[in-house]
Amino acid sequence: MESGPAIFAGTAFTLFGAGLLVWTAARVRHRAPVAHGADPAAAVVFATAFGAVLLALGVWCFGRV
Repeated sequence: MESGPAIFAGTAFTLFGAGLLVWTAARVRHRAPVAHGADPAAAVVFATAFGAVLLALGVWCFGRV
């Protein structure tokens, strides 16, 4: 019964983290801004870091199942 929330959270974190990494890579590849009004280098670093952390958190949640 306790694995249900872990599966849901793992799926949500993994999908959002992977989506953020893919979106950031696509924006960088097309030389488009990652965040409006922010320093381009800082936006890429923060978006990549948060995407990797969320992806790792999702994998950790799946490991708890």
